[in-house]
Amino acid sequence: MKLFEGVRVLDLSRMLAGPYGSMLLADMGAEVIKIEDPDGGDPMRMMGPPFLPDGESAYFLAINRNKKSLALDLARDRGREVFYDLVRQADVVWENFRPGIMERMGLAYSKLWSLNQRIIVCSVSAYGQDGPYRDWPAFDLALQAMGGAMSVTGEPGGRPARMGLPMADLAGALFGAFSISGALFRRERTGEGAHIDLSLLDCQVSLLTYIAQYFWTNGRVPTPLGSGHASVVPYSALQTRDGHLIVAIFAEKFWPLFCRAVEHPEWERDLRFATNRDRVLHRDVLMPLVEAAFRTRTTREWLERLQGANVPATPIHTVDRVLSDPQVLQRGMVVEMNHPRHGKTQTLGTPIKIDGAMGLEVTPPPRLGEHTNEILTRLLKYSNVKIAELHATGAIA
Repeated sequence: MKLFEGVRVLDLSRMLAGPYGSMLLADMGAEVIKIEDPDGGDPMRMMGPPFLPDGESAYFLAINRNKKSLALDLARDRGREVFYDLVRQADVVWENFRPGIMERMGLAYSKLWSLNQRIIVCSVSAYGQDGPYRDWPAFDLALQAMGGAMSVTGEPGGRPARMGLPMADLAGALFGAFSISGALFRRERTGEGAHIDLSLLDCQVSLLTYIAQYFWTNGRVPTPLGSGHASVVPYSALQTRDGHLIVAIFAEKFWPLFCRAVEHPEWERDLRFATNRDRVLHRDVLMPLVEAAFRTRTTREWLERLQGANVPATPIHTVDRVLSDPQVLQRGMVVEMNHPRHGKTQTLGTPIKIDGAMGLEVTPPPRLGEHTNEILTRLLKYSNVKIAELHATGAIA
């Protein structure tokens, strides 16, 4: 399970895109050392509500497990010297400051490379290290807007809507972990480190995939389709007598099964609906018929009929139902960690299963500076006297 055992990551990031990505590496065995300002640490420690009873942020809890915290003041010369020593022992530096900040702190890639030619630095920023928007601040919402996601999210004719998941940030975390993995693999063959320039806008734009290709092909600017699909019919959320479900007829073989399950075999014989291309062309005719049919039975009745006929159909689960779903539980996507102050605390598992391993050993997010002395002693071999001096100067906490 520990694909990254022996890999040491210095994590300077905060907010979501960086910490979530470094957590993925930690889940797979990397030693992730979270470098935090002694004055309050990662601002996400205060993100909320909700908070646990002692004031710990649920947001912070969600994305910082399996890490260690070292409280280090990088604005001080003594603090930077400690960081330089850490870089000499590290494999990866992960940061998400605005472009230029690392240079102003004396932590430019050229400086870090001079200390360790095998170092891999992943710089995550809103718009990248160059370009006309380089210095703009941005968060997930702005990047969903700039990257086109909001223009295709929501119901037709409705107000622009963000995706319910912070997909711009999450994409940056996933691409970051992915690119670091590739850089580590290359380093094993060449011995060379790398500087990864990761723009959250670039990541968001890359997720447009077929939507962008459709525009280049037919010249039509994509617009919101709700839960529908530009190229597949029926493929959407449908209202039942007492709720909603989804039906996804993504392959032609499911269309006759669907028609029989909903007791409308005449649709199968109707030339307007003969193929998916026909159904897309006559969407405005077919979908009102489908919607009217589904309002006649309950969600449970429809799911029994459709799933019994092997038609792709599922309920639309709320988060509480997802987290108690037997498939989710069987796959180890809900795990427990022993929190020193709250006892057994539930958190999400990892989707990565290797060699049949389903479990995930989880340690709770660290307290600010919890591992400072331990890391400096074990990793850098600092004496107790030197550590005490650093504490006295405020370089560490």
